[in-house]
Amino acid sequence: MKPAGTLLLKRSDIAALLSVEECLAAVEQAFMLHAQGKTPPPGILGIHTTGGGFHIKAGLLELDRSYFAAKTNANFPQNMKRFGLPLIQGTIVLCDGENGYPLALMDSMEITIIRTGAATGLAAKYLARPDANVVTICGCGNQGRISLRALAGVRSLTRVYAFDIDAKQAGRFAIDFSQELGIEVSTVDDLAKAVAESDICVTCTPSKEPFLKREYVSQGTFIAAVGADSEEKQELEAALIQSSKVVVDLLDQCATIGELHHALEKGLVTKSDVHAELGEVIAGRKVGRTSLDEVIIYDSTGMALQDVAAAAIVYEKAISSGRGMIVNLGE
Repeated sequence: MKPAGTLLLKRSDIAALLSVEECLAAVEQAFMLHAQGKTPPPGILGIHTTGGGFHIKAGLLELDRSYFAAKTNANFPQNMKRFGLPLIQGTIVLCDGENGYPLALMDSMEITIIRTGAATGLAAKYLARPDANVVTICGCGNQGRISLRALAGVRSLTRVYAFDIDAKQAGRFAIDFSQELGIEVSTVDDLAKAVAESDICVTCTPSKEPFLKREYVSQGTFIAAVGADSEEKQELEAALIQSSKVVVDLLDQCATIGELHHALEKGLVTKSDVHAELGEVIAGRKVGRTSLDEVIIYDSTGMALQDVAAAAIVYEKAISSGRGMIVNLGE
């Protein structure tokens, strides 16, 4: 049956329709399907321009029906100062994978935040120690918040350290999550001390200079490196990549724009040194953690199939609930 039109969804619609818990399950399925060779390879394209750039991620998933999604995100670091606009803006086009019809056009930001946090929780589920309960969050913005919620869903957390160059933002984070999670959440200035006491560390900043050093990290720590999604961004010292077991979302993508990229450039590792893609661990094709002492890094650059899986949930729930506005783009 021909669709009535294309569904337009705002960020607020997506926030109301998509939870991190259901996104985690959908992302887990997407990673597994990819590892099993049941999806075409997802694509990525980056274009730089004055003061920023654009990246496009696209993928196809065979779920209850076939879905294709293409996400276009613009990243302009000086936007707030120059124009009063967000650093990142973008859209997702969700299409019927069988006939190409544009089913929905939706804001990309909420989906990007939630699906990235879901992947962090998923990676912790498979790679963090079973008894991991102390977390350091580096970067207390939207991504830090959703990452902590996802982690709280897969591990019984007892203490959280909040680290951010914006002390006020870290303070708000600590107050909010102390109440939300009912555990001790405190701000820290000494990152080395906090990380040394942590079982899990999440880095989700726009940093272009590495700040997480090898000597900060204790045996058995799981690190989710989330911030680096372009060639210029880097949060982890390359020597930390060299000395750890590395699991990536997509090997070739991380070798181009992730933390792995910097270690490769310095000649400290090769692509063959990477232990696995996360989907291979989920599908049981590679083992994850093999000892309590291993330091494991998850290099997260964002896989297009995560966007497809999340956008499909949003679309189906919006259709069933009557949310959003339908337009006919072909008229």
